Amino acid sequence: MIKIGILGGGQLGYMFLQNALQYPCEISILDPAADAPCAPHAHHFVQGDFKDYETVVSFGKDLDAIGIEIEHVNVEALRYLKSIGKHVVPDPEALAIIQDKGVQKEFYVNNNIPTAPYFGLDNWEELKSKQDINYPIFQKSRKDGYDGKGVQFLKSENDLDKMLQSPSIFETPADLNREIAVVAVADHLGNIVTYPTVEFVINEEYNLLDYLLMPSILPKDVTNQAEQIARDVVKALKSPGVFAVELFLNKDQSIWVNETASRVHNSGHSTIEAAYSSQFDQMLRTLMQLPLGSTKLFTTSAMVNLIGAEGQTGQAEIENIKELLTIPGTFLHWYAKTITKPGRKMGHVTLVNDDLEQLKQNIKQVNATVKVVAKK
Repeated sequence: MIKIGILGGGQLGYMFLQNALQYPCEISILDPAADAPCAPHAHHFVQGDFKDYETVVSFGKDLDAIGIEIEHVNVEALRYLKSIGKHVVPDPEALAIIQDKGVQKEFYVNNNIPTAPYFGLDNWEELKSKQDINYPIFQKSRKDGYDGKGVQFLKSENDLDKMLQSPSIFETPADLNREIAVVAVADHLGNIVTYPTVEFVINEEYNLLDYLLMPSILPKDVTNQAEQIARDVVKALKSPGVFAVELFLNKDQSIWVNETASRVHNSGHSTIEAAYSSQFDQMLRTLMQLPLGSTKLFTTSAMVNLIGAEGQTGQAEIENIKELLTIPGTFLHWYAKTITKPGRKMGHVTLVNDDLEQLKQNIKQVNATVKVVAKK
């Protein structure tokens, strides 16, 4: 039986396990938190730091395949594990590109992949003396950003005191029509498939995804272009795995790549209910070197994030769950996190309905009904 190890035991690993445990494989999870969502469910759970070289090598040396559910892991350890014959997904060289936004942007430019104009500064203080800055600009920390963290919007020179104090890239803002994404999957033979384009709406308070719609209602020529760009990104990365390519659709209908995640992603969650093979099933297939699954959809779907309510920190619970589950075609995914706090991802709700207007009404109902709070 194939032995698979996953670096990270959060909600993505948790949803991966729900599918993977149906297959003939043995799953080990490495995570620093003893109460990680995966801990009670994996065949083997190891509490340890996935950023530490020796810990990752020790974890992976007796396994057949190693994957990730978070990018902030020790890539040098994965390079070593690959060198001794382990099947590592994504390839460590692809992961190294994704881990550093400066390297990632250079990768897009070198491969003729459209992306926002930018410049990089290792010393962020140098921005104060640069004379040719056209504000506003986005500052993005080169490393360790996620879920809207590590990003600062600088409207003018008056915002320079808000700068992130880390090596960064500085991007020209998109003339945004909307944000879209494409989840693409590559196998070990170089075959690539894509799910239909999704479009999403952002919760501006936390800069997190509020809800997504799959498939997008954009014109076919736009979605075809987005899906081709995603395939171009994944082909250039030369790696098996699941990749979420986040894109900006500009008002002039041009498309820029914002960034790429080298793992399963929020933008693919509704594939669990809406697609023949979910992104989590595809993740397992790439690790087991099985044929890729079908990305065909059964139905139109929406995904709504459940995030911790403002002013609520403590033992987590969902308010109005009974009302939620009266909505037809509703599927609750609770991430088994013990503690809620403002803005923390605690779960999501998938809604399926081929009637688009009804689906949008259901989204509004979910947002108006459900709340994640701390137990009193």
